[in-house]
Parts: sequence; C-alpha cells; structure tokens
Amino acid sequence: MKHRIMLRSHLRNQLPDYAEKLGSNPEELAQTLEWMLANDVAFEEGERFAISSVDIEMRIENPLAKRFYALLKQEVPTNLVPLYGKNWVTLKDRWLRAWEQVYNILINKIPSHNLRIWWLRAGGAKIGKGSSIWRNTEVLGVENLVMGDDSVIAWHCQVDARAGLVIGDHVAIASYVLIIAGSHDLTAPEFWSVSAPIYIDDYAWIASRALIGHGSHIGRGAVVTANTVVAKEIAPYKIVGGSGAKPMGERPHDLNYKVGGKGLFTLLH
Repeated sequence: MKHRIMLRSHLRNQLPDYAEKLGSNPEELAQTLEWMLANDVAFEEGERFAISSVDIEMRIENPLAKRFYALLKQEVPTNLVPLYGKNWVTLKDRWLRAWEQVYNILINKIPSHNLRIWWLRAGGAKIGKGSSIWRNTEVLGVENLVMGDDSVIAWHCQVDARAGLVIGDHVAIASYVLIIAGSHDLTAPEFWSVSAPIYIDDYAWIASRALIGHGSHIGRGAVVTANTVVAKEIAPYKIVGGSGAKPMGERPHDLNYKVGGKGLFTLLH
C-alpha cells in the first residue's frame, strides 16, 4: 500500500534533529529511515519525502520506525486515513464523512451563514472570528480545515482539506476557486493517492477560477490571478498568473485591510 502524504521537511538533512527528539543517534535513525523506505512507511521522491497517508502506526514492527512515524505524523496538519475495521476510529470517520456529505448536499445551500459555520465547526473545522464560507461551496475533509480571522471563501468553490488546509487571516478566496489536496501516482498500476497540505497565508488573494494544487504554499499578501494553476510555493506579496503561475508584479508590504467576510449584508451569503 503506497498511498502517501508529502512532508515539508527533508528527512535526510534533518536526521540529527529528529534523532535528538527521539533519543536516538543519527546513524541509527538513518538505518531506520532506510527500513521505512523499504517497507512503504516512508517514501523518497527526488528531494521530497512522504509518509503513508493511511495511519499504519500500529502495524509498524520496527520500534524506532514506529516512533519516528508517530513524530512525522505531527508535522502534517491533518488526520491520517484510519485503518478501517470494527473499531472506534472507523465509526468516527464514517460519522464525519456523513456529516460532511449532509453539509455538501443540503446545508451549504441554506441562506444562513450562522447555521453553515456552526455545522462546519461541529464537524471539527476551526474557523476564526468574522470569517465566512458562502453558499454552494463544498468542503471535503471538514475536520482538517483551519481558517483564521476575517477571511472569506466565496460562492461555488470546492475546498479540499483532506490533506490539511491552513488559511490565515484576512484571506480572500473568490468564487469558483478549486483547492485540491491531492492527486494520484500516474506511474503506478494501483493508482496510489498522493496528497500534500496546502497553506494560504495572511492577506493572500485567490482570484476567480484559480486552481490551488496539493503542496501549494501561497505566501503572505500574494495574489493568484484568475484562471491560474498553482502547485508550488508563491513568495510573499508576489502577483502570479498565466501558464506556470509566472510573476507579474508585487503588492505593497504594509497591507492592513479587512476583508469583511462576515457582515450585515453577507449573513445570507
């Protein structure tokens, strides 16, 4: 099983730091990493590393690898997919998926901001003060969605937070934006899933019909213009657009506005 979620850290370069946290030594941990790579616990793709996106911690026989995997799980802002069976984690996951589907089929169409936000928060989403998700926007992985204060996601978006989606303060995401947390390994006959967290920092603006792919990091104050596809890191305050999300300019660095995602005239949105 090679379903995987990408890490932000470079494991080989940071082995001394991890070894210190685990009370081990770099040489022993390097051997453990090789064991993890050989047993589909961890994955190396060029300079990037991933771990199994299915929570296999209880099945890892190597004691140090088990502890290392548990530590790496804490680096991704998501709950990994549980090992399904007759257990509590399966029941909880099924309940969350049902709660999420009710939201996407019914609740997200109700013209009551307060009801929609309550439903998402009850499902585990962390949504800050004054933030809003407007009607007809779908949310996947509701329990892994984090939004700061005074941010807005507008009409008819698809918000995929299954690999973790962290949105800062004063972020504006316009209508018909797609935020996609994962893809598949096109070279594998088994079509394994490949996912990565998405980060959208304070004051970022995502314009209409943009697509934000898995592993993207939109820096503070950055702008992704309409119809642009992004699957990489965008530096703070940069304006990007067109094929390859090419730099088009830069915003002021002293941004201090309020988006106004929730107000008297947006309660019905």
